[in-house]
Amino acid sequence: MAERGKGRRRFDPGAVVTGLFFLAVAGVFLAGALSGDPVAGPEILGPVLLAGLGLVGIVRVLTRSRRH
Repeated sequence: MAERGKGRRRFDPGAVVTGLFFLAVAGVFLAGALSGDPVAGPEILGPVLLAGLGLVGIVRVLTRSRRH
């Protein structure tokens, strides 16, 4: 196989944080589905999701500015 010439990819901590966040969200919904009762109501999950997405966005911006 021919190489594309880009070399090795750099470690992207933003991708790790994003992946862990979405795995945690999926785990909360899976736990609720398996137990039959919601783990938390929408008044808790809504702000937590928005805060998590904000954190992911901040990490992505900070790591992007450091890479370029």
